[in-house]
Amino acid sequence: MSELICVVDNDDSFRTSIARLLQVRGYDVAQFDSADHFLEDFAGGVDPDCILLDMKLPGLSGPGLQERLANLGSSSPIIFVTGYFDVQTTVRAMKAGAEDVLTKPVSEQALIDSVKRALANFRQERSKREWRRDARSLLDSLTPREREVFDCVVHGKANKQSARELGITERTIKAHRQRIFQKLHAKTITDLVSLAERLGVMMEPEIGVRQ
Repeated sequence: MSELICVVDNDDSFRTSIARLLQVRGYDVAQFDSADHFLEDFAGGVDPDCILLDMKLPGLSGPGLQERLANLGSSSPIIFVTGYFDVQTTVRAMKAGAEDVLTKPVSEQALIDSVKRALANFRQERSKREWRRDARSLLDSLTPREREVFDCVVHGKANKQSARELGITERTIKAHRQRIFQKLHAKTITDLVSLAERLGVMMEPEIGVRQ
């Protein structure tokens, strides 16, 4: 499936030429002459892989659309294309998460290179988000007691110590550990530690005495 790039620009000739350039390179392209028209389709389910966005638009501005999309939870990368380079506006846009700011007239190669970088970064971030979502789902599948044992394991506590702190037998600890490895699809303790670190849950466990 081709990646979708949305071109939001009120300059018809520029928008059309950019769309043709991208289509020749194999991308799917959707064109919009205003931020408001783009938002209508976005609300209808359009999920672009990249947005080429003019700074100055009738109605809602490019930076205004960037802010609106951030508030809506969009993670689509934005490349600004502007005919009026302004350092302050550019810095603001980049701080707000823009992938790049290009000045018209922009060369075909510069545009394509910028799009490729944005898409590569987007794919990488999307892969990370999907991994975190799946890993968090697996971690959430643990029972409260299994989560306590998990915390003990990733902090290097031996079965005997874990059993003493949790107020249960070593045999029960071993049974919980086995289920934890199965549920989290882990083969080694290193796998568990890596998962905990990547999810940001490597904190000292609050040990209870639940029986």
